[in-house]
Amino acid sequence: MAETNFIDYVKICCRSGRGGCGSKHFFRDKFNSKGGPDGGDGGRGGHIILKGNKQLWTLLHLKYRKHIIAKNGVNGGASTSTGANGQDMILEVPLGTLAKDDVTGEVHFEITDDGEEKILLNGGRGGLGNHNFKTSTKQSPKFAQPGEDGLESWKILELKILADVGLVGFPNAGKSTLLSVVSAAKPEIADYPFTTLVPNLGIVEYRDHQSFIMADIPGIIEGAHQGKGLGTRFLKHIERNSMLLFMIPSDADDIKKEYEILLSELEKYNPELLHKNRLLAITKSDLIDAELQVEISKELPDIQNVYISSVAYLGITELKDLIWKQLNN
Repeated sequence: MAETNFIDYVKICCRSGRGGCGSKHFFRDKFNSKGGPDGGDGGRGGHIILKGNKQLWTLLHLKYRKHIIAKNGVNGGASTSTGANGQDMILEVPLGTLAKDDVTGEVHFEITDDGEEKILLNGGRGGLGNHNFKTSTKQSPKFAQPGEDGLESWKILELKILADVGLVGFPNAGKSTLLSVVSAAKPEIADYPFTTLVPNLGIVEYRDHQSFIMADIPGIIEGAHQGKGLGTRFLKHIERNSMLLFMIPSDADDIKKEYEILLSELEKYNPELLHKNRLLAITKSDLIDAELQVEISKELPDIQNVYISSVAYLGITELKDLIWKQLNN
């Protein structure tokens, strides 16, 4: 899928339906010319609803739908008949979608489960018909309630990718290559920085027909939490990963320092990210021999690590085993 098709932020104007008016009708037939009030209630206006769909992974389908309008409720009728509710407007969104208020930035809710439905904007209540206002002293009320107006507001939908494993590293650390080897995903791979401009998801098959989801996040650089490089635009996606796989190439000048820089950027963006399980993969290990690997291991940070080569398929099975063990702990 083309990179431009990944949309993780949309701003939409929502308008819920107006409630139907209550009826001011009085019962009449050929035997009774002055029957009592029997005006029915108006129907509720349509809601604006978000519904989770695990088959979606982007908000692209909402990019050009700037105005979302639900139907109005139907007015009440005779014989105390209630008007039909206005048709709800249901928007299907990927799992991990946040709904926010455009003005205050308040987070209303998050969609995390397939089929989950939550109301983004309530429809107006239907008005009461005149039969509701009949009393012993006022037996022929000639009034009814009007329907409540619908609501109109700009809302922001923001996607934070849900995945089991998030790949964290500097540009050209080999994240996309690993994802292409362990899954059917086909991210763009090249030998220049920031080849990956959007997150990529892949389903990694494990033993006994089990699997987990891996997310390739665009590369982080020092100062990313302040907006440098691709900045905070994609750091947010790391928040929804169950564990983090740090990836640093074996030919890096100082692996420990690079790891500390990555960890620092995550902490400055959101300190809670440090509570996630972490694993370190030393990539491109086919470029070093056993003796050099022993020397590098002496300088590694205090974190469980594994040497891998996606090209030579070295250490990939061991990496999957370590990931599976951490995910199930």
